[in-house]
Amino acid sequence: MTDNNLSDDWWKQAVVYQIYPRSFKDVNGDGIGDIRGVTEKMGYLKNLGVDAVWLSPFYPSELADGGYDVMDYKNVDPRLGTMDDFDQMVQAAHDSGLKIIVDIVPNHTSDQHKWFRQALAAGAGSAERDRYIFRKGRGEHGELPPNGWMSLFGGSAWEQVDDGEWYLHIFAKEQPDLNWKNPDVHEEFKDVFRFWSDHGTDGFRIDVAHGLAKDLDSRPLAELDRWPIQQQSEYHNYEHPLWDRPDVHEIYREWRQVFNEYQPHRFAVGEAWVVPEHQHLYASEEELGQVFNFEFAKANWECDALYRAIDEGLVSADESGSTTTWVMSNHDVIRQATRYALPQVDSVNYHQLGKDWLLRNGQSYREDRPLGTKRARAGFALEAALPGSVYIYQGEELGLFEVPDIPWDRLEDPTPHRTSRQYIEKGRDGCRVPLPWEAGDKPAPSDWDPAFGQGASFGFSPAKRSDGSDCADPHLPQPLWFEDFAVDHEDRDPESMLNLYRRALQLRAQLLTPTGDTTVQALTQEAGILSYRRAATMNGAAGELVCLTNFSEEPVDLPEGEPVLTSGPLENGRLPQDTTAWVLRPAGENR
Repeated sequence: MTDNNLSDDWWKQAVVYQIYPRSFKDVNGDGIGDIRGVTEKMGYLKNLGVDAVWLSPFYPSELADGGYDVMDYKNVDPRLGTMDDFDQMVQAAHDSGLKIIVDIVPNHTSDQHKWFRQALAAGAGSAERDRYIFRKGRGEHGELPPNGWMSLFGGSAWEQVDDGEWYLHIFAKEQPDLNWKNPDVHEEFKDVFRFWSDHGTDGFRIDVAHGLAKDLDSRPLAELDRWPIQQQSEYHNYEHPLWDRPDVHEIYREWRQVFNEYQPHRFAVGEAWVVPEHQHLYASEEELGQVFNFEFAKANWECDALYRAIDEGLVSADESGSTTTWVMSNHDVIRQATRYALPQVDSVNYHQLGKDWLLRNGQSYREDRPLGTKRARAGFALEAALPGSVYIYQGEELGLFEVPDIPWDRLEDPTPHRTSRQYIEKGRDGCRVPLPWEAGDKPAPSDWDPAFGQGASFGFSPAKRSDGSDCADPHLPQPLWFEDFAVDHEDRDPESMLNLYRRALQLRAQLLTPTGDTTVQALTQEAGILSYRRAATMNGAAGELVCLTNFSEEPVDLPEGEPVLTSGPLENGRLPQDTTAWVLRPAGENR
């Protein structure tokens, strides 16, 4: 057990590693990662220095949206394993001192879920149909959707069924939205939380946490077009009918009663794309416990932007009485090494330049990879010393870049196939390509595109299936440049991104987490230098750690003390541009 995990409130300072199961490790050779692959790599995760593992959805699914279209919330997708495999994975994690967090998707189900099939069979006005959001259409015969909302994945947000009614789907049409005004929905998800808690799960990540409560009845649906679905996190006064409704918090207070049935109490972290001043409501220990601070992931590599993101996260944590989370990447956003390698341009929508770059297969702007790597190293060092929880997305610790040139006919994400005109995007597959584990297991250039490989898989899949047959190619193609980012390659290089992550997390666990102090003594920005101080342990005595990142063009002097970590080499003892340093010194020194 990690020292942090000995505490009942372990999640407040945890380092959490996000696994996208289908792309993490394939044990049976079918080209899809599986639960046994997570078990196999538990030693790697422990050695990395994390406290917990978060699994993105692994439930039975038609994969209309990467597993977020759930057919059965209380089972494992047969392509990924069995419940016995899950139980063995949990046991392996607990034996390694790690916690397990699973993803819960309560905004919508799959259209193949038994409830939705029952709703279609039962017909209009039925109790079964009331579990979802059905409405009559417009037009003389109801042939037009109830209003003009466009789904986040493109096309109308309404789908018509055989009897003429329409159902709401904020995401893909295979993901009908649940009606959280229906008591059956409430009871079902309380049972889901108990099921996974009884199977040893320690916490939950809540998908679309800001979207469950909806108000489609107080005003005519036609008037609601003025609030596009695409505007998720721009409203301060609860006026949007779909996002961040105040009554969503009644749901989470109900869930808290279930979480507290267990010892230690279960917790949840909410994916809530809301304005910063609303984050603390979700993160209250009377509700979920934590909420993702996406401002950090949205920010460009700019001193002012990152200062604001940190400051807002700390304020939100103070208001909630909890701690905040620090997130640089996840399965939904462009990898930070690429974001920082591209021109840093402010835009109305976050990451817009990166999305435009993806749309053109990475050919529209120059991706300066050495610069992106340098900034990603500095960014992680800046993040890792902050109080609260740190979330690492698989492959981030290898410094992986986004894969922008996956051929369009190989894409799995629904976004590129359903968006159009000004909303068109290539989607999220570029950060979901299966991980490279072994540089020597290098595939041959493919016949369809020599930039990608086929045959071998950089150790993602075994050399052969158990019956001796060849393994399937990975479900998303791996670029040949993955060779330089394979785990075994980076493991041998003391200056690799992987070993920087290991050193930073080891120091965090030794110097910062044991204090139990989740405050920042000072957060400043001046002349392009972003700096903060935290309480630390120093040879058994009280100390402080100073973290500073240099965004300016000139090297700067370090404060007095012992430099215990730098994201890159110093220049004559001074901190160069795009570099972060941790300096340890006795408490009370202000030099």
